[in-house]
Amino acid sequence: MYTPPPFKSDRAASLAFAQARGFGNVCAWDGKKPIASSLPFYLTAANDGTPQALFHLARHNPLASLADGASSWLLAVNGADAYVSPDWYVSPDQVPTWLYQSVHLSGPVRLLSDDELAVQIDTLSDMFESWLLPKTPWTSAKMTTGRLEALKKGIVGLVMTVEEVEGSFRLNQHKSDADYSAIADALGEGNADARKISLLMRQARPQIFADDTNKLERSVP
Repeated sequence: MYTPPPFKSDRAASLAFAQARGFGNVCAWDGKKPIASSLPFYLTAANDGTPQALFHLARHNPLASLADGASSWLLAVNGADAYVSPDWYVSPDQVPTWLYQSVHLSGPVRLLSDDELAVQIDTLSDMFESWLLPKTPWTSAKMTTGRLEALKKGIVGLVMTVEEVEGSFRLNQHKSDADYSAIADALGEGNADARKISLLMRQARPQIFADDTNKLERSVP
């Protein structure tokens, strides 16, 4: 990932972002072309502290046959993004740009055993069901054993040993306070993604904003 120094996110912040997002695009090389799929995942750590990303695929997905435990895959995790018009800057002679958050995780991927897959399914659903509280969480225990086992035969579990973590949080960090606040204000009037970027900018430089950050927080879904 090409990341200019002002936008580079540190390792801990990048991993935290990826875990909080929990959805990305995984990509591998089949020898002739890249193969990719969009999927949910969660992060954990090996005994030595090495990050791991766990997910599953349909058994007939071409990616499943590429999990040899040696070849490096890429998991790209993207957050909100927003277009910035040059008209919004205080300073003259600006150009259009795009603000965003993105993290790339890469490393070898291996197949999970049946027992590891069962844990992966429950852990993944537990994570996303927690987002729906106070709804009573769904668990695999609500399914009949035969039905659950039949569905599990149609998927394969995978785990990536994350050897490289790259993060790019492009939030106009290199701009002056005047330009920075002008862009944050303009994005705060935009769509849901633009308002999320505006909130992130305000949280990064709270000293240049008045009391309107709390108001924006309430407006961001």
